[in-house]
Amino acid sequence: MSTFFVDSQSAINYNFQMQFVDEVRIFVTGGNGGNGCVSFRREKFVPKGGPDGGDGGNGGSVYLAGNKKLMTLYDLKIKPHYRAGRGGHGKGKKMHGRKGKDIFIPVPVGVVARNDTDLLGEIMYHGENLLIARGGRGGRGNVHFVSSRNRAPRRAEEGSAGEDTTVHIVLKLISDIGLVGFPNSGKSTLLAAMSNAQPKIADYPFTTLNPNLGVLAHDLNNIVIADMPGIIEGAHQGKGLGFQFLRHIERTRLLVLVIDISGDPLAHYHGLLEEFRAYNPQLVQKPRIVVFNKIDLVKDIPRFDVSEKTFYVSARDGTHIDDLIKYLSNENTIQTQ
Repeated sequence: MSTFFVDSQSAINYNFQMQFVDEVRIFVTGGNGGNGCVSFRREKFVPKGGPDGGDGGNGGSVYLAGNKKLMTLYDLKIKPHYRAGRGGHGKGKKMHGRKGKDIFIPVPVGVVARNDTDLLGEIMYHGENLLIARGGRGGRGNVHFVSSRNRAPRRAEEGSAGEDTTVHIVLKLISDIGLVGFPNSGKSTLLAAMSNAQPKIADYPFTTLNPNLGVLAHDLNNIVIADMPGIIEGAHQGKGLGFQFLRHIERTRLLVLVIDISGDPLAHYHGLLEEFRAYNPQLVQKPRIVVFNKIDLVKDIPRFDVSEKTFYVSARDGTHIDDLIKYLSNENTIQTQ
């Protein structure tokens, strides 16, 4: 099978923060099938050679291909049109046309693809392929139309057209740990304190407009941590960063609720859970812990009776961060969905 790989290096080289795109529409067309051939044998000493027209080749198909090195759909935003190769026409001597070249479009792991009516599928693993536009079938040559009444058919089929469709692609990040909380709760500072990430940090809400990724080094495995954009009341209705935020936590294995202890921590805690329930009740069933952050801002640290395991930390000065890292690095902490 002949194949063609779309260049994916440009997406890797772009700065993730500035070029993060998690939703695109692309326009894809499968290759047309080649035409069948009308041909007859013309050989010396073969007076009744008969028809020998070959079939046309099938058109190429278009696939999405999972690539773990990619974290954004930016490449597809700047290049939204893709067409696979058409099949070659059949020839005499029963020679079939070549198959059209398939196209494999690199996408991050975690994408979901739909057309205007149906769910096409999702990419969950590196190297996994998903068919999104099938190539047309090659036409049959005249050798297939021989009958007792028609010994010399002058008929062949044209190749069929490839599928032509619009595909809506949504990226849902897959991470081991997701940091979630209201704006300015200290998620980015916590991510920077625990990992190798260097997120934008400031004292005003919505500093994080796109998910930040960091890696927590572990003896046996690196743990991917995602700092999700701050949630607000009504996020499940699309308010604030809304759906863009909530869809990224659906595939997170462990949720870390980051709460500013210097504000109204219990109200923030219950508010987060309510947004989860309203958007997708299954989010409430995910494993989670609670991190009460900014203990450096309160004189007497209160203790809250919540059902989850809790940590009281200061991401800014590093208080108790080592205890949190030790817990998250435990191989039994992060459970598979």
